[in-house]
Amino acid sequence: MSDHSVPHFKNDLGVAIIRVSAREFMCVGASPPFDHPHIFIDMGTESEAICPYCSTLFRYDASLHGGTDPKDCVFDPSRAAA
Repeated sequence: MSDHSVPHFKNDLGVAIIRVSAREFMCVGASPPFDHPHIFIDMGTESEAICPYCSTLFRYDASLHGGTDPKDCVFDPSRAAA
């Protein structure tokens, strides 16, 4: 079993760009029940990636240290309603 989890990001605010602190993550679109299929995105060595479902542009920013900009874009799947 993995000793770390993949961060999940959401775009409830409908912003065009979300700065993130990870190059590998899951995009969920908006919070459930308005989410799209939760997809894994891997930027590789690039600094940007676009979600093919919601067209959100994710931009890598190491200075965020685990967060996002805007701040309300981290999604916690353990808190999602079943």
